[in-house]
Amino acid sequence: MPSQEILLLLQAAASMYMLGLIWFVQVVHYPLMARVGEAGFGIYARQHQQLTGLVVMPAMMLELLVATALLLDPPDGMQARLGIGAALLLVIWLSTFLVQVPCHRRLLEGFDSAAIRRLVSSNWIRTSAWTLRAALSLELLLRYPWNES
Repeated sequence: MPSQEILLLLQAAASMYMLGLIWFVQVVHYPLMARVGEAGFGIYARQHQQLTGLVVMPAMMLELLVATALLLDPPDGMQARLGIGAALLLVIWLSTFLVQVPCHRRLLEGFDSAAIRRLVSSNWIRTSAWTLRAALSLELLLRYPWNES
């Protein structure tokens, strides 16, 4: 199996994994933070960040590495779609580190309903971008000439 095929499969796997995870976070996890309450929230926030990092960062790094590799050696006719996918990934990373991470840092200091509301509302950026990336990665799999290689 050529490396481009492996990369397309890895991209789809990472994007689909993040799609499921981000929708869970958006619909269930972040909204429930408001229910944790003030007592013990700092401990909750620290453990949340540590444990979430273990689940999220490997997939985000894989997505970044695979997207870069595909941009450097794109399959024929897929350059534009890979560029769109990379742009979506840039949006995700910028949103993560410029919006969500500062909210999480603020929550380390204790319960803050405004930070939680910002986290929930701003996370729609990543939810939308990962939804589009996952759809795009599936389209690339369908367009790839598997039987011609």
